[in-house]
Amino acid sequence: MYALITGASSGIGREFALQLAKRGYNIIIVARREIRLEELKKFITKHYDVDVVIKEIDLSIKEECYRLYDECKDYKIKILINNAGFGKIGYFEDIPLEEELNMINTNISAVHILTKLFLKDMNKGKILNVASIAGLQPCPTMTTYGATKSYIINFSRGLNYELKRKKKEVHVSVLCPGPVNTEFDKVANTDFSLKYISAKKCARIGLDGLFKKKEIIIPSFSIKALSLAGKFTPVKLIQPIEYYIQTRKLKK
Repeated sequence: MYALITGASSGIGREFALQLAKRGYNIIIVARREIRLEELKKFITKHYDVDVVIKEIDLSIKEECYRLYDECKDYKIKILINNAGFGKIGYFEDIPLEEELNMINTNISAVHILTKLFLKDMNKGKILNVASIAGLQPCPTMTTYGATKSYIINFSRGLNYELKRKKKEVHVSVLCPGPVNTEFDKVANTDFSLKYISAKKCARIGLDGLFKKKEIIIPSFSIKALSLAGKFTPVKLIQPIEYYIQTRKLKK
């Protein structure tokens, strides 16, 4: 059995690969940084008796998504984890358009394409799409990032319901982390006020939820509490608070 993980060179993606290898899955690890993938492969094959396949791919390029599928379809993927993605904090008018388009291509288009292509070949399997708590409500100063993750949440939930009604044995979960101790902050140029959890813990909770066929997985109590409060608080009250918190980071 093969599991394919995108964004596997660091952070949560790397932990997904390690934990699935420990569970006995052969894995296909996908990222742009081949050196890190080679290091991860060396570590996994030293500790676990599984096959590790490396794919150096830039998922912000549509044609590369198709190439990934063409090169991996014969492995008969049983678990697909769409983890690759990035964010950027800043005022919408200040963030370069090209950077935002790359974000949309990586966070949305790649997930959509890979899910569409690999799902057709799955008679039985699991798909885990990594979103964010930023997708649960409008997120000023992370407007584009939050919108991409909102797409992933609603896309995953809608698709999972479709598959249930069709009685297809493929389950789709969506993981919505809050702050995780990864390279995300450095890329996004931000830091969070909430307590961080480790990438290892986030991946473990994500996989446990996937195997238990949970639809939405939120990997920390504080984030669950915030998401629950958000359901009962009008957006017009949430947004000023969110804006205040985020703009304070911009001034640092």
